[in-house]
Amino acid sequence: MADGRVVLVTGVSRDLGRRFARRIAEDPSVARVIGVDVVPPQEDIGDVSFVRADIRNPVIAKVIAKEDVDTVVHMSVISTPGSAGGRVTMKELNVIGTMQLLAACQKAPSVRQLVVKSTTTVYGASSRDPAMFTEDMEPRRAPRSGYAKDVAEIEGYVRGFARRRSDVRVTMLRCANVIGPHVQSPITSYFRLPVVPTVLGHDPRLQFLHECDLLDVLGHAVATGVHGTFNVAGDGILMLSQALRRLERPSVPMPGPLVGRVGSTLRSARIADFSPEQLTFLTYGRGVDTTRMREVLDFHPRYTTAAAFRDFASSLTPTGGRTDRVLGTIAATLPPVEPTREALHG
Repeated sequence: MADGRVVLVTGVSRDLGRRFARRIAEDPSVARVIGVDVVPPQEDIGDVSFVRADIRNPVIAKVIAKEDVDTVVHMSVISTPGSAGGRVTMKELNVIGTMQLLAACQKAPSVRQLVVKSTTTVYGASSRDPAMFTEDMEPRRAPRSGYAKDVAEIEGYVRGFARRRSDVRVTMLRCANVIGPHVQSPITSYFRLPVVPTVLGHDPRLQFLHECDLLDVLGHAVATGVHGTFNVAGDGILMLSQALRRLERPSVPMPGPLVGRVGSTLRSARIADFSPEQLTFLTYGRGVDTTRMREVLDFHPRYTTAAAFRDFASSLTPTGGRTDRVLGTIAATLPPVEPTREALHG
């Protein structure tokens, strides 16, 4: 890559976006980094130039043109309605924001590279899933709502952009659940609960990507310019039961509908952002094949799934012994659940 690149990073008010922008600004081949978000970052962004802009607004095209941006890293896809101010705002930020950003990139002759942080959530989770999803596979059932539907729409728009601007190198990174001591997300909120509800009769397979590996793979994608769609995850899988044992946190198996009600209660109390799609993930789990990540993208995570989870777990305090009190508090807020026909008849 030639010297003097100008990189625009979206979503810099959140921790991972801010950290990535700071890191890429230290790359000697990068002349300038412009960080964009609707609110300023709360922590130091170093040599990154912050521009307060809403990517849902066409003004983002003026920023790209004025700064002569050649590389765009899109990190502002939001997974939690609470952090966005509600589901309607979340969808606007995710889908409308991406549409406006891509429209701006399409008009800008200076843009030569686009890197999009996507997610393996796009594959969904069901009892009929393959053992491992490859990049050319579709979910068994198209998502009808929530974060997964947003991501499916976003990926569709990115593919359309890649067809219209074949001169732009487009890299889509479908990342497994990002985890680490500094990550605030639905899955880390779940594991931080003092007592962890699980779905009775299910032990889902989990894959994780360490926060440091996320920053590394984004930087690698920018540096190499390898185009295409890639599953990105640490090697290996971890069963939910194994993860909870390593956390030294008590778990409580419950029927799926009751776990859903617990999740609604936690969401209302702003303790954890527990969505219906997270419930299906914690029921069936998900596995993705990372062969293309290693062989085509030539990226090799430093942390395995187990090591990434171990580093996250080391930042938590074990909560064994508080089970009865916490469970009693949760149970007191919930109405009884009617048994399903399957439960009555085995």
